[in-house]
Amino acid sequence: MEVKASARFLRLSPRKARLVTDLIKGKSAEEAIAILENLPKSTSLPLGRVVRSAIANAENNFNLTLENLYVKRAIANEGPRMKRVWYRGRGRRDLKVHRMAHLEVVLDERGS
Repeated sequence: MEVKASARFLRLSPRKARLVTDLIKGKSAEEAIAILENLPKSTSLPLGRVVRSAIANAENNFNLTLENLYVKRAIANEGPRMKRVWYRGRGRRDLKVHRMAHLEVVLDERGS
């Protein structure tokens, strides 16, 4: 049975977040948490929260055990972009783009 959790509108780059999501795909839920706790990337903290939320959803809503869960899908999609003005010299200005990401983690049972 698939269990989902997501976090939306996070102020992090989706391109950099995909580097971290690729590390936990196919791993057990416990191993994914261990990887994210020891990874020196800024994306690992919010992604760890999403994985823990999916584990909590599985245990509380579907009575699944942590030992049987693995990461079936981990996705980092692009959210909206915040555009800000960046003032430059000689009266010029540029557009500064702050990207957002939507993270989604899907857990599944090993035996099913």
